[in-house]
Amino acid sequence: MYHSRWKDSHYEAGLHYGNILYKKGINPMNNIAINDERKEFALKCLPIYEKFYPEIVEEIRGMADGLQIDYMDIASFLFTMYCFVFHNKCSCLAFSYKGKTVFARNSDFIVSIEKLCDSAYYRLKGAYSFIGNTTAWTEMEDGINEYGLAVGLTFIYPIEIKPGFNAGMLVRYILEKCKTTEEAIRVLKKLPIASPQTITLADKAGNIVVVECNCHRVVVLAPKQGKNYVFTTNHFVSEEMGKYQVEGVDDAHSHERYETLVKAFANNKDYSLDFARNLLSGQMGFMCQYDRKKGLDTVWSSIYDLTEGTVLRVEGNPSRKAFKQDNRLKFIR
Repeated sequence: MYHSRWKDSHYEAGLHYGNILYKKGINPMNNIAINDERKEFALKCLPIYEKFYPEIVEEIRGMADGLQIDYMDIASFLFTMYCFVFHNKCSCLAFSYKGKTVFARNSDFIVSIEKLCDSAYYRLKGAYSFIGNTTAWTEMEDGINEYGLAVGLTFIYPIEIKPGFNAGMLVRYILEKCKTTEEAIRVLKKLPIASPQTITLADKAGNIVVVECNCHRVVVLAPKQGKNYVFTTNHFVSEEMGKYQVEGVDDAHSHERYETLVKAFANNKDYSLDFARNLLSGQMGFMCQYDRKKGLDTVWSSIYDLTEGTVLRVEGNPSRKAFKQDNRLKFIR
């Protein structure tokens, strides 16, 4: 897993990253095929990003200038993720217990990309600093910012898409611009959304929710009465979003992982960092026990203690590797 660092303006950060790759003789777009349908969709998304998130367009332009390629080559890939690419299978959870709030996530992905994943540290002008993890770059799949707001996505197979922000760009936007769960919910209700997904949110005040959303609806699922936790996998569970759920597709044990989460929270009342570790590592049921020979595995796991400002990550499958602390991010108290 790489550990990239992004600083200065969005354009300068992208330019620096692109220059590094260019000097190493690496063009990440060489191995990524983008068909005409994705290119056309990206062009429709571009005005939306220019209106609502012009900084991200500048970052992409900077990276393209560093690589000495057309910026739409990169934008056509990034703007269409989660709309046309269906490899992400993840689990998210959050709980608030005895004054401590914890967010945790497994990222399940194709093993061929495992070594290319990145845990990026962003400290850009005019944006909140954050650590974010991704299977690509620029878009983020989970992370925590300097105000102790944690965010993570899970992928949902699309029935319908419209030009707008995809899941990874929603996570990135929230990490840069929101301090609290409530702010992030307002963002999700304001921005045009392209892809279907769940977004799990947790802030250090103990506000935790799962948001199920797509290009038509945004549904906020708070903890059920008397409960202090939320969780999600790769399918919608709300009645409102049920009609947008594709049946009969490979969801990488999504329902089995969901049942593991149901039983784990029902059978354990003392929620802690150890509880999160044990749950993500498969000690309470199926969570990460994939057959790597079939090409899928958990490629990283994240645990964020929002109360203490602690970032823990496994770079690989948590059933085989240990969590290590990441001290790059300085939290605002």
